[in-house]
Amino acid sequence: MASTSSPLPTVPDTDPSKCVLDAFRIAIAQRLSSTLGLPLEQVYSGVDYGKKGEDFTVATPRFRLKLKVDEIANKVTEGFQPDEWAESIVADKAFLHFKVNTNNMIRKILDQVHSLTHETPDKVPAYGSNDSGAGKKIIIEYSSPNIAKSFHVGHLRSTIIGAFLANVYKACGWEVISMNYLGDWGTQFGLIATGFEKYGSQEELEKNAIKHLFDIYVKVNKDAESDPNVKIEAAKWFKRMEDGDEEALKNWRVWREMSIKKYEGEYEGLNIHFDVYTGESKVGQKSMASALERLEEKGLITDSEGAKLVDLEKWKLGKAVVRKKDGTSIYLTRDIGGAQERYDEYKFDKMIYVVSSQQDQHMSQFLKVLELLELPWAKSVIHVNYGLVQGMSTRKGTVVFLDQIIREAGQVMHEQMQKNEEKYKAVENPEETSLEIGITGVKIQDMAAKRINNYTFNWDRMKSFEGDTGPYLQYAHVRLASIGRKNPHLIPLPPPSQINTDLLAEYPHAREIAFLLGSYPDVVKVALKTHEPSGVVTFAFRLSHAISGAWEEVIVKGEENLEKARAKMFLYECAKDVLASSMRLLSIRPLERM
Repeated sequence: MASTSSPLPTVPDTDPSKCVLDAFRIAIAQRLSSTLGLPLEQVYSGVDYGKKGEDFTVATPRFRLKLKVDEIANKVTEGFQPDEWAESIVADKAFLHFKVNTNNMIRKILDQVHSLTHETPDKVPAYGSNDSGAGKKIIIEYSSPNIAKSFHVGHLRSTIIGAFLANVYKACGWEVISMNYLGDWGTQFGLIATGFEKYGSQEELEKNAIKHLFDIYVKVNKDAESDPNVKIEAAKWFKRMEDGDEEALKNWRVWREMSIKKYEGEYEGLNIHFDVYTGESKVGQKSMASALERLEEKGLITDSEGAKLVDLEKWKLGKAVVRKKDGTSIYLTRDIGGAQERYDEYKFDKMIYVVSSQQDQHMSQFLKVLELLELPWAKSVIHVNYGLVQGMSTRKGTVVFLDQIIREAGQVMHEQMQKNEEKYKAVENPEETSLEIGITGVKIQDMAAKRINNYTFNWDRMKSFEGDTGPYLQYAHVRLASIGRKNPHLIPLPPPSQINTDLLAEYPHAREIAFLLGSYPDVVKVALKTHEPSGVVTFAFRLSHAISGAWEEVIVKGEENLEKARAKMFLYECAKDVLASSMRLLSIRPLERM
């Protein structure tokens, strides 16, 4: 083998100190660049990995050279000398396949995983993260339930996807503000206020504010069907609230606070946290009025029977109402005013709304109006949409509230765990563990396919430990966590510099796992670009399957050669760290036992 070569050149948007595979890609690109006389960056963009089951693949026609495909192949392969980066090269028609130096790859990747997980200055695991968003600020608005209505599955999807995006942006160095924009305003609160006098119970309110307010809302709506005065009273009540009448606002404030408290507990159960709880009620009249004024100034508003509209027909977006006939504001006006207030307060570099595809028309109108207002930050506002969930109801009937969904998921898994009496006894807190597995099942079923796809929720799939399910992922992590418990003589492992990772090179499964671990930082980068959780879910399953395939071959228990046992243990410990990192990115808490 050739001696260690000189330091690698730098290529923009790469960072071998955070992603070892960048170094291998640069080395291959450098080799091709000097052989074919092409700019390094141009070649680098053509070095793909994981294609056709090879380490790295280059499709030579993309370089548009005047040579024939086989002439290029001969030129590259002719004087090939293995070095610390590449150990072989194979020409396959228009493709060049590079196999990296196995010993070097395994050593470098495991060392990097270990040091960026366990030796960071702030003691927070950082493998997979990067600094691409350093110094930038993003607001991500997600979940956004209506206080007086049910927390339906659309809100659950928004919550899960939004939390994932918040984690990904944080992992890429952004300052993230997670925002929950509550439906906490509108005539429904006038209805509840009138209904509360008739049906309200302080005791029920304190027990579960969200459910009690919803029950009142249902009853008072029923009353309104037979008695038109109910709606008239409700409208009067809400008018008093809009006018700032303290007496009318007093109860509403209490309800709002109690509802937020209840939600916080439920979000905590889902391992999701918000930095800011805001809502429709918080958008100032002044910013809404100023938005309308600017639209008028730009000649974008037309009157229609007393209502004010913005004509967006030119962009096939219909006509958007910005003020109703009775002079009250509408969602769109409130959204425009709210966006301006957020920019004034936070000076964000980007703002994402995680809202269902059912609202595509509204969101497109909203974004187009921001653009027409010529707001300098309008282009930084993005809508991330998602499809519908069908069939998510309890096994007995329909799911209405978030806590019901969580409870049901936990019960389903608890019943499942009790089927294995021996394992069940070994779990310290079976209720808590089953709840965590249940939540993992719900989240993975949600994030496994592209987010725009509709999907049908399936309780049987959620509780299965077979196939690509949430419980299977938790099981893979628990199995890795158990290796140390089963081999106490190997714990703690010596420092990585004293572990001979070359001993792993004889195991194809060990090589596959190490290469996968090395690809994780790229998985995070792609997720940032696509806003898709499914890529991270796919990675977590690929890694779990690779580990599962290695159990029979890369065996720790009973390995008599201590050096080999330590090297294998080190591989599995690194695999556990990366699997846990991918699960945390998906807002899942990795379990140690189940």
